[in-house]
Amino acid sequence: MTKIGLISDTHGYLDEAVFTYFKDCDEVWHAGDFGSTDVVRRLQEFKPLKGVYGNIDGHEIRAEFPEKLRWTCEGVEVLMVHIGGHPARYAPGIKQEIMQHPPQLFITGHSHILKIVHDDKLKCLHINPGAAGKQGWHKVRTIVRLAIDGNRMSNCEVIELGKRG
Repeated sequence: MTKIGLISDTHGYLDEAVFTYFKDCDEVWHAGDFGSTDVVRRLQEFKPLKGVYGNIDGHEIRAEFPEKLRWTCEGVEVLMVHIGGHPARYAPGIKQEIMQHPPQLFITGHSHILKIVHDDKLKCLHINPGAAGKQGWHKVRTIVRLAIDGNRMSNCEVIELGKRG
């Protein structure tokens, strides 16, 4: 079983509570808009980190992380991209790939809107962990934890870090 801490849209701010909530996680996955290399380094020093760059990330982060990342975690094929939309409204740049080669878990960021929804047509779970940073219009900062055991995803938890301001 792999326990994952899922975070996005930190925009240069990393709440210390993340380290408490993710302490039992095996890996941290960041869905883009790190906002600073300091956030990257702190997460890398804490746990193994997978991530994609977001639209606000500069050249240093873009040199280290891809625009999209596809891999297998245990028995689950995962696709992560910062701007990817959601079921019924996938982003044009990713829609064809999702339709032709659907992952079992599709992770996005960008919207700052927490969303966990199953795409029944593609048999794919979509997760956007919302925004963990203080930049943007969201009111509550959020992160997500989940577990992958073989080809099964479970124990998906939404964690509120507090108000944006």
